[in-house]
Amino acid sequence: MQSHIIRTAPSCADDREPQVLTVHQAREKILSSLPALQGEERVALRSALGRVLARDVISPINVPGHDNSAMDGYALDGSQLPEDAYVDLEVIVTLPAGGRFNGTCGPGQCVHIMTGAPMPAGTDTVVMQEHVMALEDGRIRIGSGHRRGQNVRSAGEDIAAGSAVLHAGKRLTPADLGILASIGIGEVFVCRRVRVAFFSTGDELRGIGETLGEGEVYDSNRYSLHGMLRRLDADILDLGVVRDEPEALREAFQTAGQLADVVITSGGVSVGEADYTKPILEELGEMRFWKIAMKPGRPLAYGKLGNALFFGLPGNPVAVMVTFYQFVLPALQQLASGTRWKPFILDAVCTSALRKRPGRFEFLRGILSQQDDGSFVVESVGQQGSGILTSMSRGNCFILLDEEQADVKPGDKVRVQPFATLF
Repeated sequence: MQSHIIRTAPSCADDREPQVLTVHQAREKILSSLPALQGEERVALRSALGRVLARDVISPINVPGHDNSAMDGYALDGSQLPEDAYVDLEVIVTLPAGGRFNGTCGPGQCVHIMTGAPMPAGTDTVVMQEHVMALEDGRIRIGSGHRRGQNVRSAGEDIAAGSAVLHAGKRLTPADLGILASIGIGEVFVCRRVRVAFFSTGDELRGIGETLGEGEVYDSNRYSLHGMLRRLDADILDLGVVRDEPEALREAFQTAGQLADVVITSGGVSVGEADYTKPILEELGEMRFWKIAMKPGRPLAYGKLGNALFFGLPGNPVAVMVTFYQFVLPALQQLASGTRWKPFILDAVCTSALRKRPGRFEFLRGILSQQDDGSFVVESVGQQGSGILTSMSRGNCFILLDEEQADVKPGDKVRVQPFATLF
């Protein structure tokens, strides 16, 4: 029987396409080509949250600064602890946190001490007050079951003076700010933010507040991109919507390439007659690749625009977010910190039947939950079209189906990447 099927070129409908990079190959090509981001600035500690350290931080002091009690209790010389009996000790003073005792605790004596108070001379052990019996004459009684050195925090136990407490490339967390404050540091050197310029292309796109004509749509991609870039703490330049005209695109590309470290566009990288991104990039810069064996997001262009890196993302809203998270985010993280970003991936049991033919890497949107026994299960959000942006809102993870994966049956184990880890 004669076939009347027409195929003039490979397309996104094909399972396998020759000369197209895999997801892993594309990501490696990007990350292995990134330059080191130059520039640093000095910021106040309260402004440093989320910023990336540009230099190692060396502690000028010990933390704690002195041997101190880890408990409310009684400090004594540990040689007085009984092995299988009781010992009665005289309480010579009460020492609060921040207090000071200039004397020495001698044989038969102890000091009533509060958590954080410095250990008095002649003591090396603390017995918590719940393990002590108060006697009527003011003395205390200690029984067996204790060991010398217990409940004492040594000077420099947490941080030693002269040690590197935080290293260059570390993105600062609230705990890091507390650590810096604990060693008396009020300002730190951080890497400058990555400058990112982005715009959408398409004559059909309209801004919020404009009236839609026939065939026109509101531009959602710039808002998704802006939100994802804000979470990465990038220095953002939104260039708006650029018409599908070669001269307008050429001017936007030149402006963006001069202003930014990274340029991101959405739309205009497919094979339509009005998709001018690829030829203009080849004219003004360098195209390194523009197709990946994945779904959604096959038409992704990567190259250079002057000194700036260039990412030409697809136009469909879900494809924009998938390609940003899988390729742009790792690149921005590496530029900002100088270290490779590693995805956080879990195994989960899939409760949905998923149709998949080998050949492409697919990023399905799923809903991940944890069972009472601690195990994870995931289900599909339902419709998975690259234009169904609500699938990204309803879902909380990507279900990762690699190139060789075929259909998934309920009960099969799959890999998932939680959205909450994508920052």
